[in-house]
Amino acid sequence: MDSSSTILSEHADLAKDTAVRKVDKVPGLYVADLTDSWNYLKPSGGALLTVALRAMTAEVGDPELRLLSATSLFASPILAGELVVSVTVIRRSDNAAQLRATLTASKQPGPGLEAIATFARDRSGPDVLGVDMPKVPAPADSRLIGAKRLERDNVLKRTEFTFYRNVEMAQALGADLWAPGAKAGDAHAAFWHRYRVPQRDADGNFDMLAIPPIADTMPSALAQKLGPDAPPWIAPSLDLTVYFLEPTKSEWILVESFAERARAGFAVASANLWSEDGRLVARSTQSMTLRSAKRG
Repeated sequence: MDSSSTILSEHADLAKDTAVRKVDKVPGLYVADLTDSWNYLKPSGGALLTVALRAMTAEVGDPELRLLSATSLFASPILAGELVVSVTVIRRSDNAAQLRATLTASKQPGPGLEAIATFARDRSGPDVLGVDMPKVPAPADSRLIGAKRLERDNVLKRTEFTFYRNVEMAQALGADLWAPGAKAGDAHAAFWHRYRVPQRDADGNFDMLAIPPIADTMPSALAQKLGPDAPPWIAPSLDLTVYFLEPTKSEWILVESFAERARAGFAVASANLWSEDGRLVARSTQSMTLRSAKRG
């Protein structure tokens, strides 16, 4: 085995870990075996949405109907392990399909995750970009955030955030909250993300189903606003919406996040996801609960 193969073998492959299998003779039913490689305290909500989207994509069965948007509701916590996804086609025409999916853990009670998604065939129309990519350094010139440094940001001090083993991150915008003397700033942050095992589709583009896990990182903007001296907190997702806008061959994706409002124990945030060449690849929005986290 060469050195590059050794490096890859040390990291989890999102495509493999979120793959689904059709259950024979049961319409719309799929199973998956999600490892704990994509955990924060529990599996990333974005990774769970990716599992649901793989099942919905398989149910659509037409590569020309591309994923346009998806919304998930996180109704109860889901642990890693065997997952069951039940998919229903709400509407299908020559140019679009809309589906619903329910995802649950096979050995865990609870409503789990509910998701809806729209798939559409490309059509002719205007090509407009209404926002600009922020002026940030390239990934190679940004502050690389090492896995051990991110582990120190685990406020519970009990569970490693395994997600960070598998996604390389470089901070392009915002204060370095781990540095001595760091101060609170604007509710705006931007991090470059790159999967350590590359995620590519059949055409060699960045796999759009790998977008939700890195889109589900919007609390970083709120962390900038609250600063390093805020009491320890966590932000479990209530929902996550992702709009899939344009394919890219970019290896790094910039997640530029904004925390527009936090009050009464809840927060809302949004993010623009950019390719290295300045294309708006995706956009996401999210609401979350805010909870204190006691050090253990």
